[in-house]
Amino acid sequence: MSEHEAKEGQPNSLRSFSSWPHHLEKVFPVYAMGIPSPVLDSSLNNSDCLDPIWEAVREEAKSEAEKEPILSSFFYATILSHECLEQALAFALANRLQNPTLSATQLMDVFCNVMKHDKGIQQSIRLDIQAFKDRDPACLSYCSAVLYMKGYHSLQVYRVAHALWNQGRKVLALALQSRVWGVDIHPAAKIGDGILLDHGTGVVIGETAIVGNTVSLMQGVTLGDTRKETGDRHPKVADGVLIGAHATIVGNIRIGECVMIVAGSLVLQEVPPHRDVSSVKSLWLVYQQRF
Repeated sequence: MSEHEAKEGQPNSLRSFSSWPHHLEKVFPVYAMGIPSPVLDSSLNNSDCLDPIWEAVREEAKSEAEKEPILSSFFYATILSHECLEQALAFALANRLQNPTLSATQLMDVFCNVMKHDKGIQQSIRLDIQAFKDRDPACLSYCSAVLYMKGYHSLQVYRVAHALWNQGRKVLALALQSRVWGVDIHPAAKIGDGILLDHGTGVVIGETAIVGNTVSLMQGVTLGDTRKETGDRHPKVADGVLIGAHATIVGNIRIGECVMIVAGSLVLQEVPPHRDVSSVKSLWLVYQQRF
């Protein structure tokens, strides 16, 4: 998300950082870490390095190459040969998205040009890495997020597509959207920092959706519309929300700060902050009545 968009079209409450509540850590001890705002690890913040996340990625790649010599060429090509995190990430994304009609070289140029000139994206890709490292137990290192995590990759392709969309390059933005590993995030959607897109598969985020900071979305989540509306028609998800697998939120409704939505729920109305939501039982009753 570019700097000039950080506040554009977003209610103030979506850019503020509320204190994390109470009991979510007991339900989801890893995904709900009590993080009030997207921040880098304190040990990295204390580093003298100008880019502690990138330094950590490089050090981890060196260590893994020493442990597994057969992968030394892989780590050199994907991490160690690059001069910055943006270039390494562009290389990883381009090589995963390439096909006979759009080469890795062309894609890498697009990704590099956007990421190297957008300070908002530069911040976002680092805070997202930190979110994966902190809140996804399958993410063993910063390097793992850059190289292997499909949810992280999908999120960064969205960020580039969003920047292109706002530059008026909508055809290219949509072309990138259509290629991304079973994840459908419209380039016009607005998404904050420190996002965990766990697994990623089946996630759908509509055109006018807004997602705040430190939000965690599991696989199969849909932020959709009712098909009866035009214009601003998708959900607005505030900071610190956790949305369980295959939950569906429909319509231009607000989900308050630090809400937890249980897997498989269908949410059709606004949810106040600091609530737990489950509609599985009501869905079952509707199913029984209809069939």
